[in-house]
Amino acid sequence: MYRILIVDDEPMIRKGLQKLVEQSELPIESLRTAENGVVALQRIGEERPDFLFTDIRMPKMDGLELCARVAEMDADIQVVVISGFGDFEYAQKCVSYGVKEYLLKPVNIKGFQNVLEKLIRTKTKVSSETFVAVTKLEQWASRMEHAVWMLQEAELKGLISEILEELQAYKLKLNRVIDILQEIHTLLHQRLNVRDVYLMQGELELTGAADEQEAWCRFTAAVHGHLEELRAKRKGKLKDPVEEAKQYIETHLAEEVSLEEVADFIGLNPSYFSQLFKQSTQETFVQYRTRRRMEKAKKLLEQPQWRITDISGEVGYADHPHFTKTFKKYEGCLPSEYRQQMGIRT
Repeated sequence: MYRILIVDDEPMIRKGLQKLVEQSELPIESLRTAENGVVALQRIGEERPDFLFTDIRMPKMDGLELCARVAEMDADIQVVVISGFGDFEYAQKCVSYGVKEYLLKPVNIKGFQNVLEKLIRTKTKVSSETFVAVTKLEQWASRMEHAVWMLQEAELKGLISEILEELQAYKLKLNRVIDILQEIHTLLHQRLNVRDVYLMQGELELTGAADEQEAWCRFTAAVHGHLEELRAKRKGKLKDPVEEAKQYIETHLAEEVSLEEVADFIGLNPSYFSQLFKQSTQETFVQYRTRRRMEKAKKLLEQPQWRITDISGEVGYADHPHFTKTFKKYEGCLPSEYRQQMGIRT
């Protein structure tokens, strides 16, 4: 199954190329279009295509810059440049960005079919060179499931390091690494749920990972999250961990509480807790804590008996200037100005 992206600022040409792709009888997973390079990069961020067909002259971002940006991604995307006869010398500049196929306008059926056949042959060759056996993925998922089920955190950490080292030896492209990590996680999730004791929550979202390191961080956090979730359930902790964290932060606003401290309090791995908290609240731990501090500060400022210097300490700022600076950034005015707006003399 192939994913194809067509980029051209002329609607008729986009439709014509779409029709040629459909007539090719390729097994197509998705066929999408974009009117310029900027939109194309957004589409690529959402889903990496196997084949990219792009015009040269386009508004906002032309084909040459698009090819350069795709080359920087180190992604296994095969690019075909479509150009008018007068743009051919310009199109040849794309060679340095890994573009090996060109189509001259107007595109005819035979020329298009020939290029598609070349792309497929190259894709098949690359796939065979970077093939990781399904049995290997199943073996990893099985070992991982045992470590998670038995709450063997050290063994799980070692196994993930082992998988990382072995996959790096394959020198895979980012999209291939993402596919493999996604598959391992799916197999792990299925094995844990088939035990029919606990329904494991959590999904792994790797689309949009900027690089391999980010993909691995997300994968590691998700896997350790399953272990932490299982541990919490076995302890009979039925409370929502994020709500527990919020309550803890609320009662410790006057202290410099760290993410690690809160994660330890509710019994979660810090990396997993950070990801879980952001998904649940749409804020980072620090953003949430700062917002709650500023909201409490506003309530105290509305009470005349509180001195501003005392309020800064009450919401966790030993450094008074830091408090006033943060308050202004959050509220748009100084604490003293906020009081004046309330009709309270400082």
